[in-house]
Amino acid sequence: MRRSDREVTSESGVRDILDEGRIMHLGLFDDAYPYVVPLHYGYEYADGKLTLYAHSARAGHKLDLIERNPHVGVEIDSDHGIISGGDVPCKYGSAYASLMGRGVAEVVVDPAEKTHAIALLMKHQTGRDFAISERMAATVAIIKVTVHAFTAKRNPAD
Repeated sequence: MRRSDREVTSESGVRDILDEGRIMHLGLFDDAYPYVVPLHYGYEYADGKLTLYAHSARAGHKLDLIERNPHVGVEIDSDHGIISGGDVPCKYGSAYASLMGRGVAEVVVDPAEKTHAIALLMKHQTGRDFAISERMAATVAIIKVTVHAFTAKRNPAD
């Protein structure tokens, strides 16, 4: 990481970034070109272990790509803003918080894990707890990303 002065390493700092973000950009391998798709997410993070969950239609290009190559990249960002440079254009900057990682994606098939994942996603996105039934969970695919390595950064607006 080039700007280690902006690195976030504490569990609470990483959790803040995950809580502030709403969209995970999931990067997949699509032959010669990357394929990046924005997805709402929910997560579990404890003892340095990060698992992200997203929902999807039960068929489609991203699921096909995961089946072909489950290695993925993820990016989550939030807290955007402009840092003014006054009358000097090259002195302007950007306030942000971000997390970038690498991991392995899989489509969850276990009904109990699917309901758990959807409950996490809904709690993260809405702030509310929902009772999710297996019948409800059967209508969507759940993508689970086990993140093996990540970095987090924050550049506050001051």
